[in-house]
Amino acid sequence: MEKITLIQAREGNLGDRLKLGIITVSDRASIGEYEDQGGPAILEFFKEALLNEFEVNYSCVPDERNKIRDELIHFSDVLGCDVIVTTGGTGPAHRDVTPEATEDVIEKLLPGFGEQMRAISLAFVPTAILSRQLGGVRGQSLIFNLPGRPKAIRETIDEIWRAVPYCVDLIGGGYIHCDKTVCDDFRPKSAIRK
Repeated sequence: MEKITLIQAREGNLGDRLKLGIITVSDRASIGEYEDQGGPAILEFFKEALLNEFEVNYSCVPDERNKIRDELIHFSDVLGCDVIVTTGGTGPAHRDVTPEATEDVIEKLLPGFGEQMRAISLAFVPTAILSRQLGGVRGQSLIFNLPGRPKAIRETIDEIWRAVPYCVDLIGGGYIHCDKTVCDDFRPKSAIRK
């Protein structure tokens, strides 16, 4: 199940056309028993934070390592997404295998993503230490895991996205241009497009 959404560039955009991926990992949502709320929360952040024109590729898969892995590879290698964000499946439960599937496909681990997301979440709930979120790079795609609940997604993505545009620059992806009132992203002065 894959859907594509195209969002037009906003006024003041200096960035490139982006390809973004959202993969929701949920047994129940993948069979229609539960309405996905995580994917739409990520899309809402993209709409608010990005000035770029962007295409969002969306998929919802069950909590199965091989299916998550295959979808990550497809979004990276076939669709050429600059950023791929997963939601769900990052806890300690038996069926939570998103981090393992992500480790299967990334070429470079970026431990700071998981460390920062857990630090952010610890300010809200003590169970943040149970989260196993991580981030890494495959080719020219940045991949990272977010929690499954919309509130937790926004608490973490609003903060960690500050480092995403420069990371994507460094791995050869598109130039991400953010609305500074939503996300005050950081780049060295020499990397800022004028």
